[in-house]
Amino acid sequence: MPISMYQASVPSLIRALNNLVVILEKGAAHAEAQKIEPALLINSRLYADMFPLGRQVQIASDIACRGAARLAGLVAPSMEDKESTFPELIARLQQAVTYLETLPADQIDGSEARSISLPVGEETMVFEGLLYLQYFVLPNVYFHVTTAYDILRHHGVALGKRDFLGKPA
Repeated sequence: MPISMYQASVPSLIRALNNLVVILEKGAAHAEAQKIEPALLINSRLYADMFPLGRQVQIASDIACRGAARLAGLVAPSMEDKESTFPELIARLQQAVTYLETLPADQIDGSEARSISLPVGEETMVFEGLLYLQYFVLPNVYFHVTTAYDILRHHGVALGKRDFLGKPA
């Protein structure tokens, strides 16, 4: 049975963002239990030249929404990057999931060969829809979710692979 572009994109993106909500909730609970200022975790980085946790969350939600929207031939609503607390970051992810749930499957299905133009700095990358999903959207979302996970794990938050993968569907 073939898989549709919608099935390959939106459910996976929603799952990744929902799993990140759980990861952030555990980070918030850890900060409270250990009497750590939450901003310390939200502003933490794995390495000096990497983005902090808060920015990782913002990028994951942006790429998920913009990626799915481009596949549907739409423009995703923009979100301001102003979150500075765990509840605000969680709300942002929930807003992104709500948006993804509004995208109709029939607008994404059949987008395998759709030309996707992606401005990157002064250049524009051009992809076919399937390659855009496989080689840009999904890897980027997973990278930023993984990095957020790693930042919190590095700070002692009790996270495991099941938190990243989520509960079986």
